[in-house]
Amino acid sequence: MDFQPVLESDYVLLRALQSVDLEPLYQVAKDPMIWEQHPCKRNLRPEFEKFFLESIESNGALIVIDKKTNTIIGSSRYNPILGFENGVEIGWTFLSRNYWGGKYNKEIKNLMIEHAFKFVENILFYIDINNIRSQRAVEKLNGRKLEGLDDRKLASTDSDIVTYVLRKNKGSNETKKGWGLELYVYKGWAFFFKFCYLRRS
Repeated sequence: MDFQPVLESDYVLLRALQSVDLEPLYQVAKDPMIWEQHPCKRNLRPEFEKFFLESIESNGALIVIDKKTNTIIGSSRYNPILGFENGVEIGWTFLSRNYWGGKYNKEIKNLMIEHAFKFVENILFYIDINNIRSQRAVEKLNGRKLEGLDDRKLASTDSDIVTYVLRKNKGSNETKKGWGLELYVYKGWAFFFKFCYLRRS
């Protein structure tokens, strides 16, 4: 899978994050309201620079550009799932508050999901249990929550991290019509992601 593709719609352009993007991206990230429900306060310069360096080194980070104004409005990231080749994580996404509540976040996720589904059948989102805003954003992808979990790989929902799984419908030729969203907390992974979440969104 290409983790840093060029993805484009009528509204946004996504491309690989570059070192020269640090300052314009920080101008977006320095708004403290973006991180209100997030355990990391990346509006603080040291936190942001650590986040930015990790993003560069991940080789999966994408910068988000508003095509109309040609300005940077946020970033997101793909991440491989250790020990699970048929899935990829989408996370670390943030946008300028000027672009909240509209089509932009959904447009970005649609582009990234469609690209990922060319290579894998499962997309995962790891979200802090207190980050209601991010949970709602993922739920807007026409998905559903499962409350009764009978998969032997799944544990109880008492973790600080919830896991959303978006599954490709094998019977659909058009992936946007074939998405199904399920709420999972993975047994054995919850402890790991609880402590790694400081670099996730």
